[in-house]
Amino acid sequence: MNNAVRTLASSLLAASLLVALGACKKIDPDAAKPAAEDTAGTLDIPALPTARQQAGYAIGLQIGGSLQEVRDEIEFDALVKAMRTAMDGGDPLMDEAQALQAFEAFTIRMQERMASGNREAGEAFLAANAGKEGVQVTDSGLQYKVLEQGDGPKPGPDSRVSVHYRGTLVDGTVFDSSYDRGQPAVFNLTSVVPGWQEGLQLMPVGSKYMLWLPSELGYGDMGTPGGPIAPGSALVFEVELLEIVDAGAAE
Repeated sequence: MNNAVRTLASSLLAASLLVALGACKKIDPDAAKPAAEDTAGTLDIPALPTARQQAGYAIGLQIGGSLQEVRDEIEFDALVKAMRTAMDGGDPLMDEAQALQAFEAFTIRMQERMASGNREAGEAFLAANAGKEGVQVTDSGLQYKVLEQGDGPKPGPDSRVSVHYRGTLVDGTVFDSSYDRGQPAVFNLTSVVPGWQEGLQLMPVGSKYMLWLPSELGYGDMGTPGGPIAPGSALVFEVELLEIVDAGAAE
């Protein structure tokens, strides 16, 4: 998942660069003329004998690599045409506002595609997990397993609590951990995702549970912008309820 997020981010960065170039004003034709060939640092590559060719090819590899996973969403000929227009100082086929709209539409399509794939993977994972020993499933789709059952009070929907937790993606990648930070997290239940709100209200103080959240009980199709949780991701948490800091509606 993290790789997918990084790939999308790189793709969007490359695309935004192209959009920015396409929106540039005409440049001075004299400034666009190639400079005299500088052979300093030129590599011995027969198919790319000049430094300019090697630089262009290296940049092309970077842009092409970053766009590899979105190649079905863009037309290569249009991409090259836009780059050539921008580099030659020609007249773009779309203005800045249109370029921004096209880029935003592309971003939405990519987010939806990523979310759809992650939801399918999460649903398959949760379907298999639901049949494991000790795993219980609530009406909302939240799955939980009691690791240690405490004997204290349970928090209510408005309670402020202190917890230790470790959050992972379904592939086991840790994306957050109060254990690693060396101190518990303190927060109001109203400020966390629905799966946490429901799960913590099942737990008496002193308990440790495993929680498995479908995407809709976590960060949904938005994920966390910039990572580490990709759109549509199911989530796994080990949660230890240490204290009800402010009882609120505690039972």
